Amino acid sequence: MTTESAPSRSSTTRVVVASLVGTTVEWYDFFLYGSAAALVFNQLFFPAGDPLMGTLLAFITYAVGFVARPLGGLVFGHYGDRIGRKKLLVLSLVMMGGATFAIGLLPTYQSVGVLAPLLLTALRLVQGFAIGGEWGGAVLIVSEHGSSERRGFWASWPQAGVPLGNVFGTAVLAVLAAVQSDEAFLAWGWRIAFLLSGVLVLIGLWVRLAVSESPVFLEAQRKAAESGAEQKPPILEVLRRYRSEVLTAMGARFAENVVYYVLTSFVLTYVATFLDLPRGVALNAALIASVLHFISIPIWGALSDRFGRRPIYLLGTVGTGVWAFFFFTMLDTKSFWVITLATTIGLVFHGAMYGPQAAFFAELFGTRVRYSGASIGYQLASIVAGSLAPIIATALLAAFDSSLPISIYVALCSVVTLVAVFRAPETRERDLAADHAV
Repeated sequence: MTTESAPSRSSTTRVVVASLVGTTVEWYDFFLYGSAAALVFNQLFFPAGDPLMGTLLAFITYAVGFVARPLGGLVFGHYGDRIGRKKLLVLSLVMMGGATFAIGLLPTYQSVGVLAPLLLTALRLVQGFAIGGEWGGAVLIVSEHGSSERRGFWASWPQAGVPLGNVFGTAVLAVLAAVQSDEAFLAWGWRIAFLLSGVLVLIGLWVRLAVSESPVFLEAQRKAAESGAEQKPPILEVLRRYRSEVLTAMGARFAENVVYYVLTSFVLTYVATFLDLPRGVALNAALIASVLHFISIPIWGALSDRFGRRPIYLLGTVGTGVWAFFFFTMLDTKSFWVITLATTIGLVFHGAMYGPQAAFFAELFGTRVRYSGASIGYQLASIVAGSLAPIIATALLAAFDSSLPISIYVALCSVVTLVAVFRAPETRERDLAADHAV
């Protein structure tokens, strides 16, 4: 019998909408940088004779944002476990929006020289720090509001904000590229997408400030106050009692993270630079695929409520590992619709990992350390997985002039996740108010 509270459906829906809107805005900001790194920043901030080398330098600053994410997860996780999920979610949204808006105002390399990429890198660090704290708070406040029977479904909605943010970012860039000449887009048009972040953040704040704090957290906070026991820093308790859970989260995250950035970020470089197709081909294909990805994530989350987190997660892991060998072959046809189909299938397989992931990670940790534990496991993996994926893929393409090594790289990452999830316990029936550390 569960000890979790059961908020009303309307209350849960309100929290889900607030988390979805806020997460969408934050990931719009974060992914906008990735798309711009592939299409614009390589020319404006990192000019080089070789287009692939300029892209590689731009992706390195893209990776810097990932390096800052574990620090953000650690700091936000600490205070999120101490003072609540909601306050930290508001702060992360303000930080992310401010950094993205400022990128839209930056001078280019031609104007101020080396200062331009330095400022860009600094703002990317702020983005990474903010997004490092966003994910944990968004998925936990939903997980801790919703009923255990449908936790996978409800918690998957903040996850769906990731592709939705990518949809908006890609759509804005695609529209700007379509209505402007290449010269105008490169000179000033790209800035509009970043400045738009200011408006989106205000909308996100208006929605997010209206939600209530997690009832599971408030109950745990009340019990801690009544006990009078000294509360150790959450990170110390995570490292002492939840080491295996952190490693499980990192391993489960590995392939999911690599696959996503190959399918949504590197694909822009591959199609535009290696295949020498118009920029709009990759942008529009990614846009359509991301819409279907958004739809698939809650479906996979709901299926994990019925069949368990592990079976659905393993299906997605095997699917993406195998699909990697078909993906680039389909891209090489240079057909827009085949490219779109290839990206869509890959992202639907990815959704089978990403949909159950929020509930799965939340269920691994106790309430007092859940924000810290889930964030650390999630964000540490992003350093060696997502941050390096576009760099490794670009370097492999430059070195071998073939996509086969990239497919092998993705498949090997899938093996890492396959082992981690296969060895993990099934968590679907767990009570979030209980302590599951061994």
